[in-house]
Amino acid sequence: MKAIVLAAGKGKRLLSEQYNLPKVLREANGRSLINYVLENIRFIPEQDTVIVAGYKKELLMEAVEGSYVFVSQDEQLGTGHAVMMTQPVFEGYSGDILILYGDMPLFKVETYKGIIEQHQKSGAQCTILTAIVENPPDYGRIIRSEDGKFAGIIEKKDCTQEELKIKELNVGIYVFDSKVLFESLKELKNDNSQQEYYLTDVPKIMLQKGLKIDSYTIDDINQIYGVNTPEELKLCERIFALS
Repeated sequence: MKAIVLAAGKGKRLLSEQYNLPKVLREANGRSLINYVLENIRFIPEQDTVIVAGYKKELLMEAVEGSYVFVSQDEQLGTGHAVMMTQPVFEGYSGDILILYGDMPLFKVETYKGIIEQHQKSGAQCTILTAIVENPPDYGRIIRSEDGKFAGIIEKKDCTQEELKIKELNVGIYVFDSKVLFESLKELKNDNSQQEYYLTDVPKIMLQKGLKIDSYTIDDINQIYGVNTPEELKLCERIFALS
């Protein structure tokens, strides 16, 4: 098992420019966001963990100690593009990759281990972490077929009024078969309003090829919050204070 930590973001809404820091180096209760994230995937060796850096990448590379592998995403062209940047590191690797975000510090060790175990047991080529939330935040919705199987992810801004009623959310953590992942990334298109390459489109590409997509669902919704705004940073600090 290897890991990719997406950590290239600028954090414009988090006002990170005022702090002269990349988003993931902003602190919650005295520790950087990425510090929490890396601690919770410590069961994966540092040398098998690839960190995608972008905005103020030198500061990030200096702040993160250990034998982590860094890859640059100099143009922020979306999450799918960020993962594409790691492909040279995985040449010759045939195994699974956990993909997670450096600005989502609340996920627990057990959650990461749980999705990995589910992925390995099911024999899926992709496993998606989902959560059932009564009052959903602005996350993509999980679309399922009549028999309950995964049928796609729709970003909130693209949802119909009916789809907005869906309570099952895509919370941004995945396990992929590495070879299938990088083959599918080649088929990503950026024909969307942001002109970005979305990682969320990859499971659907895989589904169209007849590959198996599984999911692992958590009900501890305190884990699912990322940090995009000062308000979310305060929420994150409150959740840490309670745990």
